Amino acid sequence: MSKPTIFQVAKSVLSAFVGVQSDANRQKDFTQGSLKLYIIAGIIFTAAFVVSLIFVVSSIVG
Repeated sequence: MSKPTIFQVAKSVLSAFVGVQSDANRQKDFTQGSLKLYIIAGIIFTAAFVVSLIFVVSSIVG
């Protein structure tokens, strides 16, 4: 079993973030991936989401 690439990790984190992660992919992530990598990717995507929300709201409110 090979380790997932950064693009596979990003796809998996984004799928889980939206809530459409399949059970098979989730199992694969837990068996093949590094927990630290998924946590870091999750923090990065969450921070990017919050920053984009702040930007959108501040643009609308003016």
